[in-house]
Amino acid sequence: MFSKISSLAFAGALALIAFAAAPVSAASNVGPEKCQECHRAEHGVWEGTAHFTSFRSVHKHKDAKAIAEASGGDKSLRRNDTCQTCHTTEVGGKPKAGPSCESCHGAASAWLPIHNDLGGPTVKPGDEAPAHKAKRLADAKKAGMIHSSMLYDIAENCNGCHTMQNVDAAMAGKLIDAGHPINGNYELVAYSQGTVRHRFYPPDITKNQEMNKAELARMFLTGHAVGLVYATKGAAASSNATYKAAMDKRIASATAAIGAVKGKVGPAGALLSSPTEANARKFVDAIQGEDLSGAVGGMLPKKYK
Repeated sequence: MFSKISSLAFAGALALIAFAAAPVSAASNVGPEKCQECHRAEHGVWEGTAHFTSFRSVHKHKDAKAIAEASGGDKSLRRNDTCQTCHTTEVGGKPKAGPSCESCHGAASAWLPIHNDLGGPTVKPGDEAPAHKAKRLADAKKAGMIHSSMLYDIAENCNGCHTMQNVDAAMAGKLIDAGHPINGNYELVAYSQGTVRHRFYPPDITKNQEMNKAELARMFLTGHAVGLVYATKGAAASSNATYKAAMDKRIASATAAIGAVKGKVGPAGALLSSPTEANARKFVDAIQGEDLSGAVGGMLPKKYK
């Protein structure tokens, strides 16, 4: 994606290492190489992103040491617990990669054996019995896997790092004052459907498929629902002017997007008046299967990151 970390790329490198939204207490990361054993195409896409390349460069950024020190932890980004929350994938207590598979899909030690059990050693993915597959996916989710269909949870992980929600507001202010970027213009579709898109789904698992307009509209609204909840909470908790301004931008864009479907989606009004996670999830549940591209199509990004 980027070979050098400019201020924009550095902000873009705040990728997604929030651990599973449905936490499993004993879960730990297994690392992207484990995922590569089956998901080679997806791994190949990841290697072309700033999520991958940032591991070799973000700790060398001119402000990295000052930002790490501002957290109160180790001055090395790679040994700093606060920094590692978003900037690395830890395996066995050590940073092994930049933001990667488990950054979105949850620490995999508990769910990977379930995910990999197709019903027998000779069963290939396309030959798995439907009932077994349904149970396997359900059990993996219970064990902490965030499936690609769990868009709200994935959006939480993206927002958690890209808008600095994985640290409390006071810490975010300290990091910003030390030079850490904050992206008030973060939008899920723009950041997920460009270089990081990895949609190798049936019937053609060799093709990295693009979303249609209805799917893009649902992702757009889901991202804004999560953003509204996070930004409202962050703005209320912070005294840092730069951070508050960024959160206010997120609130404004989310309010416009959700407001555009207020007459079409019942829970939209409740979410706008009370931006809680419960109301956001009700809103996202209500838009499943709906084509709202007519209402928000003009707001969708024209270019992807």
